Amino acid sequence: MKITNLTRGTLIAGRVQIADTFLSRLMGLLNRSLAEGEGLIIPRCQSIHMLFMRFPIDVIFADKENKVVGLLRGLKPFRFSPIFWKASFAIELPVQTIEKSKTELGDVLQNEGQTLLSRK
Repeated sequence: MKITNLTRGTLIAGRVQIADTFLSRLMGLLNRSLAEGEGLIIPRCQSIHMLFMRFPIDVIFADKENKVVGLLRGLKPFRFSPIFWKASFAIELPVQTIEKSKTELGDVLQNEGQTLLSRK
C-alpha cells in the first residue's frame, strides 16, 4: 500500500502495512525497524506509546476523512504521545518523513487512489 499527501502532492510512504489485529497492534514496531519509505498504519488510534522501542519515529494522526489532525516529529523511545481526540488512525514513519513530505495539519492523505484510509 502507498500513502500520499494529496494536498501537497508528496509521497509519505511507498510500503505501508496495517496493524489491525490484536497481536499486530500489540507488537507494533517492536523488534522491527522502519526503512525509508516504510510505514505502519494503526487503525482506531488516538495516541501511541514508545515503550521498549529502540529508535525515534515520526507519527501522523488523521481523522476519518483522512485530514491530518496531529503531527509528532522524532518521538523518542519510552515516551507517550499526546491524545489526539479527533484522530481515527495513526501512521508510524521513519524520522524526517513529515519534513520530507511537507505534511502539515489539515492536509488530506490518500491511499493508492482511494481517499479513505480509516475503517468506519
